[in-house]
Amino acid sequence: MAFLASRLDRIKPSPTMAVTTKARELRAAGYDVIGLGAGEPDFDTPAHIKDAAKAAMDRGETKYTAVDGTPELKDAVCAKFKRDNDLDVARENVTVGTGGKQVLYNALMASLDEGDEVIVPAPFWVSYPDMALLAGGEPVVVPCSQENGFKLRPEDLDRAITEKTKWVVLNSPANPTGAGYTAEELSEIAAVLDKHSHVWVLADDMYEHLVYDDFRFATIAQIAPHLQERTLTVNGVSKAYCMTGWRIGFAGGPAHLIKAMAKIQSQSTSSPCSISQAAAVAALNGPHDFLQENVRVFKQRRDLVVDRLNAIPGLSCPKPVGAFYVYPSCEGLIGATTPDGETLKSDTDVVTYLLEHANVACVQGEAFGLSPHFRISYATSTEALETACARIHEACAALTE
Repeated sequence: MAFLASRLDRIKPSPTMAVTTKARELRAAGYDVIGLGAGEPDFDTPAHIKDAAKAAMDRGETKYTAVDGTPELKDAVCAKFKRDNDLDVARENVTVGTGGKQVLYNALMASLDEGDEVIVPAPFWVSYPDMALLAGGEPVVVPCSQENGFKLRPEDLDRAITEKTKWVVLNSPANPTGAGYTAEELSEIAAVLDKHSHVWVLADDMYEHLVYDDFRFATIAQIAPHLQERTLTVNGVSKAYCMTGWRIGFAGGPAHLIKAMAKIQSQSTSSPCSISQAAAVAALNGPHDFLQENVRVFKQRRDLVVDRLNAIPGLSCPKPVGAFYVYPSCEGLIGATTPDGETLKSDTDVVTYLLEHANVACVQGEAFGLSPHFRISYATSTEALETACARIHEACAALTE
C-alpha cells in the first residue's frame, strides 16, 4: 500500500522555485550563475516598516493573534482598498494570510468541490492550476496569445464557462507576462460574467503598484461594483513593499467566504506572524514615496531587457505594462542546433541551453502554460541584467540552423 496521498500525483513542485534553487546550488558549487527566475525585488524593505516591526517586538507583540489578522491590520487593509481601489470593505470582509499564496489556497479549499472548474488564462502563475487540483477542482486553461496581449478575451471566457465553472482567475498586472487589463477590458469581461451569475472572480492584484508608462491600474470590483459580492480581491505587501520574506497577504470579499477561509486557516497555519502583521500596518498606512523611485528603476530595467532581447535574432520580446517580468518568444530558436550538436525542440530546451552554456537561469514557458516562451525576472541589479543579456546574446549567436 502506498504511503503518500494520491492527490500528490496530480501536482508538481513549483517550477519557479526549482529554478531559483538550481541557480543557488550552482553558485554554491562555484559557477557564476545569474538567476533571473525569482519574482523578488532586490530592494530592501523600507526603514519605517522595519522600525515598526522592531517597535512591535519591544511592545511584546510576539503572541498569537486572531486567526486571520489583527484588527489593526484589517483596518489598514480596509483603508487601502478605499484609498487605492475605491472599494468599501469592512473588517468582516477582510482576511490576512501567510502570503498571498495562502490566501488564494484558502479560497479554493473553502469553495471547490470535486469537479468544480477554475478558468485559468495562460500564461498563468504556476501555482493557480495546482492549487485548484489540490482542492479537488479542475483547472480549465484558456490560452491567451502574444497577439492578444497575453490577455483573456471576453469571447474566449464566454466559451470556457460551463455549469461547473466556479472561478475565473484574473491576474493584473500578470505574472509571468507583465500584461495588464485596462478598465475598458475589465468592463467587457464583467459583461460576460453578468450572463453567468454562478461564476466568481479571483482577482490577483499583487503587482498593482508596479505599473509603467501611461497604464492605469484597475480591479474588476472597482469597475463593476455589482460583482463585488462574488469577487475575492487578493493583494499583499510582498512585491510593492519589498517584503517577500515577511509573508503577509490579504484579501477582501464576501463575509461568508472570508469566514470559511478563516476556518481553513485555523486548521493549517493559524495566525500569520504577529511581527510581520505590525510591519504590514506600517507599510499600508505609512509613506509611499519610495514606490515612485522603485518603479522608476524597474522601468529602466524593463526597457534595458526588452531592448537587449529584441536585438537577439530568434527572440521577440513585447514590452510589459507592469510587474517585473518579461516573457519573450523563443520560437525563432526552435529547431536550432547547439555547439554540442543538440537540437532545441522546446522552450525547456532553450532555458536548459542558456543555463548550461550562458550561466543564466530563466524559467521555461511550459511552466506557465504557453510555449514557446520563457520568463525573465528583472527584479535584480542593472549590472546583472546587462551581463545576463550579453551572455544570452552570445549563446544564441553560437546556435546554427
